Amino acid sequence: MLTIDDCCLVVVDVQGKLAQLMHEKEALFKNIRILIEAARILGIPIVWCQQAPDALGPTIPEVAELLAGVEPIDKVSFSCCGGGGFNEALAAAGTKQVLLCGIEAHVCIWQTAMELLGKGLDVHVAADAVSSRSRENKQVALDRMAAKGADIVSTEMAIFELLGTAEHPDFRRIAKLLK
Repeated sequence: MLTIDDCCLVVVDVQGKLAQLMHEKEALFKNIRILIEAARILGIPIVWCQQAPDALGPTIPEVAELLAGVEPIDKVSFSCCGGGGFNEALAAAGTKQVLLCGIEAHVCIWQTAMELLGKGLDVHVAADAVSSRSRENKQVALDRMAAKGADIVSTEMAIFELLGTAEHPDFRRIAKLLK
């Protein structure tokens, strides 16, 4: 299960025109925003990656605005682990668990999840906060990640795991995000 002390949220490549082509994009953007806001409230470190922003464009404004103060890590490899300071950012966060959200599930999320699992990290993928251009590619990615050992969760499942109890001091603030 996810815990506040061990978790890091990784936001992957929610950029430009590509983001606008995602399957069920409105729900995707909403859930990514909820995860970012919850991470901010709970003090969970956030690592933000962008795939070749010169080509794909910047992170969409409705997500980028919530990431103020977090420096984006630009990359050209599909896996976030491929360079650009990502591994150093995770090490600095001291995380044992990674909660992934972003795009595309069958490319960058998949490859990042596999490399993180290979490093011995506990990988959780928020199924309703990742997407691909097609439902089929998203589903294949989720199935493969689960088969390889990633935990597939929903946004709400992840948040309630992190809270652990309705007595958590931030429960009411977090619950408002989910309405």
